[in-house]
Amino acid sequence: MTAPMTAPMTAPTTAQSRTGSSPHPPHDIYGQLCPGRAVWELLVHKWTGLAITALADGPRRFGELRRKLEGVSPKALTQTLRRLEDHGLVLRTVHAEVPPRVEYELTELGRGALEPLAHLRTWIRANTGKFTAGE
Repeated sequence: MTAPMTAPMTAPTTAQSRTGSSPHPPHDIYGQLCPGRAVWELLVHKWTGLAITALADGPRRFGELRRKLEGVSPKALTQTLRRLEDHGLVLRTVHAEVPPRVEYELTELGRGALEPLAHLRTWIRANTGKFTAGE
């Protein structure tokens, strides 16, 4: 009779040791615990990039943003602007006027996102015709 076969035991990788069982290093965007993952998820959200680029020329009121971002619902725009404000990319200013006037503008951090978004927009313009719908 032969002994049953068992898989050889291996030591966990360095990444697995640091993060429990994850094969990803702590600053790997694919790793669930990566601090940059929340930033990635914020920036790739449906309306985020469009809202940031719509504010590139300076402060705008809610109605102006809604007209610029065709197809966005008031609820979706409100949620997007709140997320951007909560993460320090947008500043919301309420002016003490009657009626109250509220403006949204990019912070320095938000303006820093304009360059990578511009590169993405350039790539999209160059490649839109190469995409096939549903295939």
